[in-house]
Amino acid sequence: MHGKGRKVVEKGYRGGVSATDPESNDEPIQWLSTAEAANRLGITPRTLYRFIDEGQLAAYRFGRVIRLKTTDVDVFIEACRIQPGTLEHLYPETVTDSSSTDEDDT
Repeated sequence: MHGKGRKVVEKGYRGGVSATDPESNDEPIQWLSTAEAANRLGITPRTLYRFIDEGQLAAYRFGRVIRLKTTDVDVFIEACRIQPGTLEHLYPETVTDSSSTDEDDT
């Protein structure tokens, strides 16, 4: 028996849990476990928990279980996108060929 105002939570596609999202025109919420979210992001569960604890990624606790919305994970992925031209500090400048001057010194 469900209490008044409670959403029915049911098993969804790929083992995720779904429920109705009141903000998205009755589309079901797709929930990910922490293991599924970490796998989707290509990170360890420990790194995922750090992102959650630092407030970088929204998560929800249902009793002893932590779940993440698929849409929140997708938004996080897009927010982490690297803009072109922002990684110049990671590779050295091209060095001009000075080998011809080294030979003249002998």
